[in-house]
Amino acid sequence: MSLEPPMTRLVIQIPCFNEALQLPATLAALPRTLDGIASVQWLIVDDGSDDGTAGVARRGGVDHVVRLTEHQGLAYAFTAGLEAALKAGADIVVHTDADNQYHAGDIAALIEPIRAGRADIVVGARPIDEIAHFSMSKKVLQRLGSAVVRLLSGLDVADATSGYRAYSREAALRLSVFDGYTYTLETLIQAGQLGLAVVSVPVRVNPPTRESRLVASTATYIRRSVLAMARAFVVYRPLRSIAIPAAFAMAAGVLLGLRFVWYYWRSGGDAGHVQSLILASILIVGSLLAGVAAVLADLIAINRRLLEQLRTEQRRRDWTPR
Repeated sequence: MSLEPPMTRLVIQIPCFNEALQLPATLAALPRTLDGIASVQWLIVDDGSDDGTAGVARRGGVDHVVRLTEHQGLAYAFTAGLEAALKAGADIVVHTDADNQYHAGDIAALIEPIRAGRADIVVGARPIDEIAHFSMSKKVLQRLGSAVVRLLSGLDVADATSGYRAYSREAALRLSVFDGYTYTLETLIQAGQLGLAVVSVPVRVNPPTRESRLVASTATYIRRSVLAMARAFVVYRPLRSIAIPAAFAMAAGVLLGLRFVWYYWRSGGDAGHVQSLILASILIVGSLLAGVAAVLADLIAINRRLLEQLRTEQRRRDWTPR
């Protein structure tokens, strides 16, 4: 006898910043019912828009509108939406974009691994090579960025920068975002550290309706994405991120020191090659200091994990549907 998965409550959240023109088409494509889902609710995060986005959302039948008085950015809007969805009783949260970039018909496929108990987070993998409006350089960067995130997170994610995602209630309760630019990269690295199950499913995309606001320029996007990944790696793996370069510095210092000893012995006490000795001393002392910093950073990380557990439990108590 097969058991049907329990009925769940789905909240589809969309961050918006001056999306009054694009939002109606995006809302028109969203589902109101899905098989096996008790209720489908729509949630809009109006990130300080001044074009009447919130009013358009309400007239479009949106169930929940979170209004930020000032523009905070995508990462903050994502977090605000996640918290509002949890307060609304969501069992699954789907995050999509307001510009109708992602095909809403794939939401059922996006949430299926969560409903089946196979995943905590599902990332919609776009057909990067087939997207006509992506330049060759952008396609290469997308592939490269995903490869780096896979390396840092230990997760097999096909499209790390995709914003089309589904989150289980447990994943939404446990995730935090510290980066102020975007949530996509940091949450994956964090998910890997938290032991959350992450899978990818193929999704379709729609023709573009406007230029991306997140990617002002390729150089800026690369710079900020690299900084976001580096910061996330240091936050979640501080011991490794500091100890590895410290070990290389120590090895270089020891080799330079041995080089000085070799030349000193062969020259019969000649004081040459002092520069090697000075550099070796700097590298060895610096590596020792970095090692101490790595231990302290790891202790701070342990304290952070304990605080995250306390916060998660508090969220669970506050936002569990009665």
